[in-house]
Amino acid sequence: MIVGYARVSTTDQSLDVQMDELAAHGCERIFQDQASGTSRARAGLVEMMQFVRDGDTIVVSRLDRFARSLTDLFQLLDELNRKGVAFQCVHQSIDTSSSTGKLTLAILGAVAEFENDIRRERQRAGIAKAKANGVYKGRRACIDADQVKAMLAQDMTASAIASELRCHRQSVYRITNS
Repeated sequence: MIVGYARVSTTDQSLDVQMDELAAHGCERIFQDQASGTSRARAGLVEMMQFVRDGDTIVVSRLDRFARSLTDLFQLLDELNRKGVAFQCVHQSIDTSSSTGKLTLAILGAVAEFENDIRRERQRAGIAKAKANGVYKGRRACIDADQVKAMLAQDMTASAIASELRCHRQSVYRITNS
């Protein structure tokens, strides 16, 4: 059986283009997700992985719709391989039923992982520069330090303060230790 998988990151995005591509590729059943690709706990992905059997083929429109990291990609493909399920990616012309397809997939996966690492490095560099210029100061405190100290002076416990201020107990400890 040819099984399709389509994913978009947010509910604002549309699955229509991917669904049309997968239907044109002959998918008999298509699983879908509207969730970030960074998590493996996507309902459609989990259901599809349980559904496929020996001899089936999973088809995706693009590699990044299936997995975001190289580690995740290889774990998923290893699981499919153990089940006897082939994997095809329409836009990158990948077919794991051949040795060439497996090699191409490994190369493209490595490039995608490299791209994500470069993006993270640029983001970290931008944040470091903003901090050095005094522009980026991190997330604002959700509770008032003076209020916490006043509550502590009334012999309230950190748990009671956290409950009253609707914050985590660690936030209270962070203020008391600063």
